[in-house]
Amino acid sequence: MSALFMFTVIILAVVAMVIAISKFKQHPFLVLVVVAVVVGLVCGIPTEDVITTVKNGFGNILASIGIVILAGTIIGTILEKTGAALTMANSILKVVGKKNSVLTMGLTGYVTGIPVFCDSGFVILSPISRALASQSNVSLAVMATALSGGLYATHCLVPPTPGPIAMAGTLEADLGLTILVGLLISIPVTLVAIVYAKKVASKIDIPANPEYTVEELVEKYGKLPGTLHSFSPILLPIVLIALKSVGDFPSAPFGSGVFKMIVSFVGNPVIALILGVFLAMTLIPKEEKKNTLTWITEGVTNSAGILAITGAGGSFGAILQQLPIADTLSGSMMGLGIGIVLPFVIAALLKTAMGASTTPHDCMQETFFGYCKNDGFVKRKKLGRIDAFGKWENIEKEWLKLYRNKDVVDGLSARHCVGYEDEWLCEAYMQTDYSKLTQDDFQSTLNDYLAYLIREGEVYES
Repeated sequence: MSALFMFTVIILAVVAMVIAISKFKQHPFLVLVVVAVVVGLVCGIPTEDVITTVKNGFGNILASIGIVILAGTIIGTILEKTGAALTMANSILKVVGKKNSVLTMGLTGYVTGIPVFCDSGFVILSPISRALASQSNVSLAVMATALSGGLYATHCLVPPTPGPIAMAGTLEADLGLTILVGLLISIPVTLVAIVYAKKVASKIDIPANPEYTVEELVEKYGKLPGTLHSFSPILLPIVLIALKSVGDFPSAPFGSGVFKMIVSFVGNPVIALILGVFLAMTLIPKEEKKNTLTWITEGVTNSAGILAITGAGGSFGAILQQLPIADTLSGSMMGLGIGIVLPFVIAALLKTAMGASTTPHDCMQETFFGYCKNDGFVKRKKLGRIDAFGKWENIEKEWLKLYRNKDVVDGLSARHCVGYEDEWLCEAYMQTDYSKLTQDDFQSTLNDYLAYLIREGEVYES
């Protein structure tokens, strides 16, 4: 599959999604699922694999963030109905002023994105974003864009999120320096996002549509909730998740005992958000306690559309992950001579295609293992290992063909579903091609094993 064909299909798919959703008013859930199936079939993925991948992609993304979205939506509903969201917005505006509300939202995302995953952070901070948009008379699109920009900047560039930590480990970079540089680079990125929000997103009018005004809530309850109490359902999850992120640092500041276990448990976004829900319920006035179930049910109902679209997006992302995007990109761009810009461009394209900055390994899909042992080279005195018999060219072609097509050949490759606790060696899953074994192979293996035992002192020559 050529790079041109693959990216033509992806670009056409994205254009088709935009037209179907914006012009023909089709629901994003249906559009994403249909496009995911079509892209998979057009790109040559077997029909059964397309169905399995779409289902797994849908389920995996909801397993990752579904409860977080539900809990966050419930918190947002309670904050809005009790007036806590308006209290938070008014408190912020008293300090920064209406003119700086967008800047404040972007910087809030910048700070929150350091310890908290951007998806969880967006869900947690959405009530403030909506309330600020309402009180500042600004389109919700502006606030959401500024918040997203700040969250993504530090999420993608500053440890302890997995992406930056993984790259620091791969490059053997100093983690402290990586954090410092990431923080500095994230500042102009966040500012660009804020400018984009003001100049571009402002052209899209999305009203905040609060259910009640300040006057109506005061008339109904007598007064609005206190500032600290209003912020607590949002601050608690952020603090808990931040503590877990600190505890997960390679230096293990909390050790590995009971305290670390407790912090890891309550700092998981699912548990942190559930605790936030219970704390939000304390905001409900006594005269409204009878409506607690109704409000929570409304929050669950409001999250249904978000969950459906999120899951469908996971399906589309899973299909794209099945395509050899990384191989095609690296192969087609290596000759461009753009130096250090190349890894940035590849990362940007992959992130855009996959729709996730931190894509966990999917143990529901098979991983390809290659057994690259016999490369045809032999040792020669004063020359080292050389291709003395001209075998390497054919061996290289065979290995690359196996890798690109993910073919399974006994004795050379295997495919298997693995997780982080499983064995990651090809030998653990590869089948042996016994038709190629001879008596000499058997004797050679025995000799090697005997030599190993003698070398380790397990047996002694007589």
